Amino acid sequence: MQVYAPYRAALCIVFAELFLVCSGMVVKQISPDVSTALIVFFRNLFGLFLMLPWLLRQGLPAIHTSTLHLHLLRALVGVTAMLCLYYSWGHLPLAEAALIKQTAPFFMPLFAFWWLGERVRPLVLVAVLVGFVGVFLILNPTDGRLDQAVLIALVGAMLGALAKIVIRRMSVSEPPQRIVFYFALFSTFFSAIPAWWVWQTPGLSEWGWLILMAATSTLAQLLLSRGYGLAPAGQLGPYTYASVAFAAFFGWLLWDEVLGWLTLSGIVLVVVAGLLTLTVQSKN
Repeated sequence: MQVYAPYRAALCIVFAELFLVCSGMVVKQISPDVSTALIVFFRNLFGLFLMLPWLLRQGLPAIHTSTLHLHLLRALVGVTAMLCLYYSWGHLPLAEAALIKQTAPFFMPLFAFWWLGERVRPLVLVAVLVGFVGVFLILNPTDGRLDQAVLIALVGAMLGALAKIVIRRMSVSEPPQRIVFYFALFSTFFSAIPAWWVWQTPGLSEWGWLILMAATSTLAQLLLSRGYGLAPAGQLGPYTYASVAFAAFFGWLLWDEVLGWLTLSGIVLVVVAGLLTLTVQSKN
């Protein structure tokens, strides 16, 4: 059975990316009627509910921590990244939103060098440069304007990378379940603040969409956890780019989204650079 573990892991990652795109599709569907702040709040609230059975089984000693400040930082950065990501799902073609989310690997070596003192290999710097050339093409500033949604998505990817570095810093002493619990707890409180300013009680159909979003997001997280438990992250990184293909297909099928040549060229550069970055990092 161990021989087939990498194949099962890859399958888990591909299906996880499919469910993440499905979650993004739900966000795109309800964004005209439900604000991004409310969507993020309900996503975090549902996540907290899912962690309560674990807390009841393990008891309060399971959440004793000496790194509360890092949990708070991770939640604050993570909620802000989620706001950016969900905004991009609602305001960009699905493929663009999915692709820019995948630029996080370009920022991680830079944050790891700045905070953790990890060495950045020259080939990684070249890959990062190529990736940002691809992002430049997607931004397409030659038409005299910059797409605000693309910039917000890029900020979200950067913050998502920073959140992963915080997790790496905490993982020395904190088990995954505790990290997930504190993120669910603090992110619910943090996301409640902007949600309160724009509060509007969802209608019956909107509740259905929100529950579907929570279900697809949860399935994606479970599959990601399972996949990374079966094989090293460096082997599985390339499969995360399946989300770009899924998003391009569903965007075309459901919303008639067609990508221009500059955007397609940028996607190719970002994917190549991302794969190169993941390959080099996995050999460290």
